[in-house]
Amino acid sequence: MSFRLRVTLLAAGAVAVAVVAAAALMFLVLQQQLDHQIDQSLADASQTARASGPRPGPRGFPPFGDRNVSTGRADIVAQSIDGSGKVIRADLNQADPSLATASARQVASSQTGEAWFDATAADGTHVRVYAVPIGSGDALEVARSMEDVDAVLAETRNRLILVALAGVLLAAGLGTVVGRAAIAPVKRLTTVVEDVARTRDLSRRVAASGTDELSRLAASFNEMLGALEVSLRQQRQLVADASHELRTPLTSLRTNLELLARGHPTDEGERRAVLNDLVQQMERLSTLVADLIDLARDEEAALPVEDVRLDEVVEDAVAGVRGRYPGVRFTFSADPTSVQGVRSRISRAVTNLLDNAGKWSPAGGVVEVAVAAGEVSVRDHGPGVAPEDAPHVFDRFWRAPNARGMPGSGLGLSIVKDVAEKHGGSVTCEPATGGGARFRLRLVA
Repeated sequence: MSFRLRVTLLAAGAVAVAVVAAAALMFLVLQQQLDHQIDQSLADASQTARASGPRPGPRGFPPFGDRNVSTGRADIVAQSIDGSGKVIRADLNQADPSLATASARQVASSQTGEAWFDATAADGTHVRVYAVPIGSGDALEVARSMEDVDAVLAETRNRLILVALAGVLLAAGLGTVVGRAAIAPVKRLTTVVEDVARTRDLSRRVAASGTDELSRLAASFNEMLGALEVSLRQQRQLVADASHELRTPLTSLRTNLELLARGHPTDEGERRAVLNDLVQQMERLSTLVADLIDLARDEEAALPVEDVRLDEVVEDAVAGVRGRYPGVRFTFSADPTSVQGVRSRISRAVTNLLDNAGKWSPAGGVVEVAVAAGEVSVRDHGPGVAPEDAPHVFDRFWRAPNARGMPGSGLGLSIVKDVAEKHGGSVTCEPATGGGARFRLRLVA
């Protein structure tokens, strides 16, 4: 069963149940009101019968005190019975022993309480009877035919059945309309999903308006498509950039190896220069591959998060970098501070910041490293970052024009940015007073 059919049936069923229930309730209310009116009329007639004036009793009946049993109404008859059910006196000489039921005899015998009941008269008519004690072991019965009431109820029942059937048909129509309207957003979403699955076009979007659940679902799906589109674009850009960056050292390696394979150059000095260039290109290639592996690892499943002493991580990173930049002096100051994160990823981000500062520092330069309140500050005294280059320093594979001849892959600072964002923090670059650049890595303490 399709979702649309289920919605249609549920909506139609709900409306049909409501219509049928309303019709049944109307019938019950009408029946109760009519019964109440009949009972009230019988109670009033019993009062009239007991208070009626003296009249000669019908032949064959003993006197009823000095009063006859009469309701004064043509539609309601009265009679008195004793405890055995014998009719003592009847209004208009219309005695009906079939109305002396067990309930009426009990009222006459006990002389307590009263009784309301339905009965069938001698002529087969459905009547409503009211019995009340009148003393001397007798009871007064007043009865009214229910044929007119039964006819009204039957007519009402038939009309309500027709109304209920019409309501069910209307419910089916409304259910179809409701099902079509309810399924329309889902159908649009399904169409877009199928188109995206078929065409791989992540630029498609679902029309979404409003704040209901389906609109929020469509908005969430659009956000997911947007995130996938950005991710795919970044992935393609990463592949393109990585291919470009790998091509340069690989081309240089191939050229130099071909020269060496042909026995060139013959000069020992030139040969040593070619070998040095091979080593540099291999180092560049190794650095690029290591950075790409780091990026790939950073996009894998989340690593366990723990309490990390940021000051200790930075201190270890500074100690490791000092050996790679002997001509640069690294100063370190820190306050004890802890952050929540993955220790290995934080260490790599800090090391990349220190590598960047050491690379741009002149011989004899100073790199100032400070840690406080979940923030790592790295300040160098190099040429700084040009204003037009500042927006791109954290882009993947981006390198400043004056850095083309320097070692590096253009991925170090982008790795720092990824680590910071995945830890709920941020990284910024700003010009430092007196020259150079200051990088601030902020993590959640």
